[in-house]
Amino acid sequence: MNSLYATAILELGNVFEKIDDAAVDKAVDMIASARAVTVFGCGRERLQLLGFAMRLFHMGRPVAVVGDVTAPPAGPGTLFIATVGPGQLATAEALLKIARDAGATTMVLTAQPKGRACQLADFVLTIPAQTMADDQGPNSNSVLPMGSLFEGALFVLFEVMVLKLKDAMGIGMDEMRARHTNLE
Repeated sequence: MNSLYATAILELGNVFEKIDDAAVDKAVDMIASARAVTVFGCGRERLQLLGFAMRLFHMGRPVAVVGDVTAPPAGPGTLFIATVGPGQLATAEALLKIARDAGATTMVLTAQPKGRACQLADFVLTIPAQTMADDQGPNSNSVLPMGSLFEGALFVLFEVMVLKLKDAMGIGMDEMRARHTNLE
């Protein structure tokens, strides 16, 4: 295998060697018990969240993406999930405050658990991966550029969370497949 591929895969593996699986299980439980889930992310983190939201829909979970014209208001029973890899992002912080003030439960996925956004979360899931907050100087530890290690880890994490949710909720693959769009 080309050394760049091997290095990238090794780096992703190192992230998951350090992740707290009990915290992942708690996040899964929060998603499974929520009346509805609303997600928010920016840039490439948003792209990962869109895929996760799609799978939540396939599992029959009421799910919305901030910015979509069909997104309902957040309130009691809503779990608001924001990815904030670098730990602070003004838009995420504003939305976390709005969701919390409306009675929603808030969750932040981040690599920087001491960031401002985390102070607005009821639950923080730390993904120990490089982001743009630490991609320069002596803290840089990934061959992947900027926040790519965090974003790649989000993809893997979300797929594992889907598997855990599928089992926890007793949802079969045929059920998920039946909810897949036929408008492709």
